[in-house]
Amino acid sequence: MEYAIKEIARVIGAKTNQLLDDTVSLLLTDSRRLSFPEQSLFFALKTKTNDGHRYIQELYKLRVRNFVVSDMLPEFESMKDANFLIVKDTLRALQKLATHHRKQFNIPVIGITGSNGKTIVKEFLYQLLHNEFNIVRSPRSYNSQLGVPLSVWQMSEKNTLGIFEAGISQPDEMERLQPIIAPTIGIITNIGEAHQENFLSSNQKCMEKLTLFKNCDVVIYNGDDEFVSNCVAKSMLSAREIAWSRKDMERPLYISKVEKRDDCTVISYRYLDMDNIFCIPFIDDASIENALNCLAACLYLMTPADQITERMARLEPI
Repeated sequence: MEYAIKEIARVIGAKTNQLLDDTVSLLLTDSRRLSFPEQSLFFALKTKTNDGHRYIQELYKLRVRNFVVSDMLPEFESMKDANFLIVKDTLRALQKLATHHRKQFNIPVIGITGSNGKTIVKEFLYQLLHNEFNIVRSPRSYNSQLGVPLSVWQMSEKNTLGIFEAGISQPDEMERLQPIIAPTIGIITNIGEAHQENFLSSNQKCMEKLTLFKNCDVVIYNGDDEFVSNCVAKSMLSAREIAWSRKDMERPLYISKVEKRDDCTVISYRYLDMDNIFCIPFIDDASIENALNCLAACLYLMTPADQITERMARLEPI
């Protein structure tokens, strides 16, 4: 999608010295990834080790004409045919723009968080659902404060399903990512020790992650994981829950049998009082749990059981 620079300036609350009419469709945060300069909007991000402002003169020579900056340096004054959108924080401006972009689409969006398995669940879901949906998804493991807005920016009118992962390493980070992804379907994989040093407790970290799901229609998780189940209960989410279980027959999705063989695992399940079976070409516990999270999402999206069986058998390792 193309956006007018004037609209972008309004959305991100930018100050401008002048504003020439122009449109952009690509977001650029790394000067080395420049491909279509006339269509690019460069965000001069500041990190502990680098400052994007130092690359603006080089990008200008390469025909980039639209920049989001936090510092208006003297050398920019000579670039009379360029637009400079001045903001306090360029990363927050990028996130605001991605949030605005997300609001243009009314399609199912799956948001995945947890300590492990996010990327695998995302890629398994793509393999299972790409025949029915035109899917936009996070590239690789783009799940950070920077990666999430760049992922969501890929959404276009042709897409009918989004699948995005979100990771956090500090308190309050998920509060920023939630409106960017705005998932309708939430999946929490598990809670491990990753980034634990930045949180007061595992409970705090889990509750922070669940912030992603505050406006979801449904939340999917392992109902046998007492810690995650307790956090979901305390979070007071309004979403429907699909808490799958290998122990509790009363759960919406009951996994009645898991049989590991030499090179595959056969899984029997009951959903809406219907019994079915499928096989995955993996035998490790992590892959089994990831596949069960995917099973719940596919069932919620009303994928026929026979198609689930066929596609689960053909899952490829990530």
